[in-house]
Amino acid sequence: MQPLRLNFRPALPRRLDWRIGCVGAGFIMRDCHLVAYRNAGFNPVAIASRTASAAREAAERHSVPKVHASIDALLADDSIEILDVAVPPDVQPSVIRKAVEQGKGRLRGILAQKPLALSLADARDLVARCADAGIVFAVNQNMRFDQSVRAAKDVLNRGWIGEPVFASIDMRAVPHWMPWAEGLPSLSTFVMSIHHLDTFRYWLGTPERVLASTRPDPRTKFPHRDGINLYILEYANGARASSWDDVWTGPSKEGVAGDIGIRWRIEGTDGLMQGTIGWPKYPAREPSTLELSTRQQQGCWLRPRWDDVWFPDAFVGTMAQLLVAVEDGTEPEIGARDNLETVALCEAVFAAATEHRVIKMTDVLGTA
Repeated sequence: MQPLRLNFRPALPRRLDWRIGCVGAGFIMRDCHLVAYRNAGFNPVAIASRTASAAREAAERHSVPKVHASIDALLADDSIEILDVAVPPDVQPSVIRKAVEQGKGRLRGILAQKPLALSLADARDLVARCADAGIVFAVNQNMRFDQSVRAAKDVLNRGWIGEPVFASIDMRAVPHWMPWAEGLPSLSTFVMSIHHLDTFRYWLGTPERVLASTRPDPRTKFPHRDGINLYILEYANGARASSWDDVWTGPSKEGVAGDIGIRWRIEGTDGLMQGTIGWPKYPAREPSTLELSTRQQQGCWLRPRWDDVWFPDAFVGTMAQLLVAVEDGTEPEIGARDNLETVALCEAVFAAATEHRVIKMTDVLGTA
């Protein structure tokens, strides 16, 4: 086996001065996108939000030179080449539709927040509109640029553990639900589980069938159908994947000693790898981890380590992959057209859990 030099860093664009317009000034933009962009040397030139004061605060913190009074005003700004959208998922489609209409012939690329949309029909409509307008369209599935997730994909690509047999993600962590999450048709599936579902797609592809179960989270007081999510993905080649997305984790926020964390594992015919995700420790910088053992190591573990962390470092990669695609005239690594299958997988898991039946992905995706 060759020395363990895993490819986990994103490819960077040749140009760093692409003029980026930022839509939204909440946590994900203020504390992740803009931090990562400044660290990478990217060029956010304008920002707008539903709340003008929030946009001004984010602009002052991250030296964004222009603050627009409204999102509409930013979308009409002819100087913007790349649009970075970070707004709640129920309003994102309307923002992107307006951006496409106003940006034809000028806007080169759009980076949408995940979930791309709350329905496959809406997501398909956005993909078609961007394609018709010649706008490169990508989705901020940022867990793909967590260092251990990306390194694991590199191991799979190299064939070091043989054919994947079983993959799992065991999450025992308490998300901070944003105010906009209340009232959405889905809570955990489209807001939290989507990270893991897209990661399984990244590692193994789109499954053939889905089984799932859900129940409300006792800590979350507003009404919701999907809280604690358990699901199994069945692949045509025999591989299986499963996740326990436990957003309750016991009363750890109410005084009980907790065991907070996210662990993952992939078993193959010639080896296995496993690791942890550092995100639950945020804002502390807790790097994710990976350890790998193959037949060639004869019982030894390889444990590469790095200093990068998911939040905010992964957000360099999500913007970089869009900019590279714009420069090269290629599909982004996380292209919106491919991401339709992640939205469809979310729909399948939600339906399987709430309707208590096995869902075939072909029934969700159809022929469109």
